[in-house]
Amino acid sequence: MLILSRKLNESIIIDGKIVVKVLRIDKDTVKLGIQAPAELPVHREEIHDAIQRSKAQNGGGQCPGAKPNAPQQPRQEKNFSETEPKK
Repeated sequence: MLILSRKLNESIIIDGKIVVKVLRIDKDTVKLGIQAPAELPVHREEIHDAIQRSKAQNGGGQCPGAKPNAPQQPRQEKNFSETEPKK
């Protein structure tokens, strides 16, 4: 495992295509912005695990409720310069 330290508004770049930027640090929570090509799925770990379990239960097919050959919704990308108001 590669371990990196980043400060607020600093980024890492993966394979020249994926940018992970530290957007906010609040006590024990770090908010990350991830910019990746639309064809590359990006999920939280627990969502990824649920998708994998669902695929295993369905014999490796699509997730339940997924429509065959349905076009994917375009991902809403947030500009890194946009910031959320402080709570």
